Amino acid sequence: MRRRGRVTRGACALLAVAGLVAACTGGHSSPKADSTPAADHAHSSVVPGIGSPAGPVSPGTKGDLYAYTRAGMLSATAKLAKPLVYVPNLSDGTVSVIDPATFHVVDTIKVGVQPQHVVPAWDEKTLWVNNNDSNTLTPIDPDTGKRKGPDVAVDDPYNLYFTPDGVSALVMAEAKTDIDFRDPQTMALQYRLHLGPLCAGVNHADFSPDGTWFIATCEFSGRLVKVDIKQRKVLGWLDLGSQSAPQDIKLDPYGQIWYVADMNADGVYEVDGVTMKKVGFLHTGLETHGLYPSRDGTKLYVSNRGGERIKGAAFSQHTGDLGSVSVIDFKTRQVAATWPIPGGGTPDMGNVSADGTQLWLSGRRSNEVYVFDTSTGEVIARIPVGHQPHGLCVWPLPGRYSLGHTGILR
Repeated sequence: MRRRGRVTRGACALLAVAGLVAACTGGHSSPKADSTPAADHAHSSVVPGIGSPAGPVSPGTKGDLYAYTRAGMLSATAKLAKPLVYVPNLSDGTVSVIDPATFHVVDTIKVGVQPQHVVPAWDEKTLWVNNNDSNTLTPIDPDTGKRKGPDVAVDDPYNLYFTPDGVSALVMAEAKTDIDFRDPQTMALQYRLHLGPLCAGVNHADFSPDGTWFIATCEFSGRLVKVDIKQRKVLGWLDLGSQSAPQDIKLDPYGQIWYVADMNADGVYEVDGVTMKKVGFLHTGLETHGLYPSRDGTKLYVSNRGGERIKGAAFSQHTGDLGSVSVIDFKTRQVAATWPIPGGGTPDMGNVSADGTQLWLSGRRSNEVYVFDTSTGEVIARIPVGHQPHGLCVWPLPGRYSLGHTGILR
């Protein structure tokens, strides 16, 4: 999440006058895709899969979306990776590299301007650092933990995802309100889906069980957008409310309920992704932000960043924020536990360790990383890093392929 002024309902009239959006005045008509770039709707370019050709991807076994992400289920490619934790420091233009065995920073990699997330590629052979303000991606070799080649130029890479079939990388161009479909190897543009102010602040996403569509969050306009992957077009919208600020989004293991973290509502919306309707809400904690399934597929860890609503671009260190982690039981759809951070903290983005015993989260306004024991909820380590750490990536992780962000695997 990069703080900028939100596009409010009141501002829509001004946008309409400026000719920027005709749909602001009334329902949620779908923005039109920008068809200027060459679009390969047939998806003729296929990236080799991990152990099998890419193609239609089936959901997990026995209705379990995360059946292939259990502890120890590393792919052959992931097994070659050096176990490390990568922390992008937004203000410093660096990535802190942590040895998870010692909890010590063992390297600092200089990258581009405002690195937001460290993202595993679909084929798990590269970790991409999203340098938002220098419009580049820095490739890191997961086998060595070092750079592998020059930066790659892309537009506004706030976040990065990959379609389940491995055919496209999806760059969430948050400031431009675009989702760019790109070649997952070269990052050459395949197609640009322009969403406009209806999806101001497009940033996080998750994918349907059959891999044919996804839902993305529009932070600054308080909406969700549903997108068809093959046709590359908008299928529907859900307005969460004028005060909503949706962040991360995750589908439950049954493929039924989409959980949407709302930073302004201090909780998680439950959404039916088929009908695009809200079906519930769970209060979790202040500034609800990141969502991470447990390795056994029974729980969802929710990071609550701590309460201070940041205004404008200026950040400073805040050690007293009342950050916490909430634990949602997927079966009961209730908050089963809340883990406080002794003395306060600002937990943001991260992931669960490969063996499921630890939850790693960046401390966005505290310039540190938290490590939680998932069996007790205790903070077992606080590791100083750079300024404004954001999309932390634990690697390697279990799964057949990566869907992006800080390590969504299936």
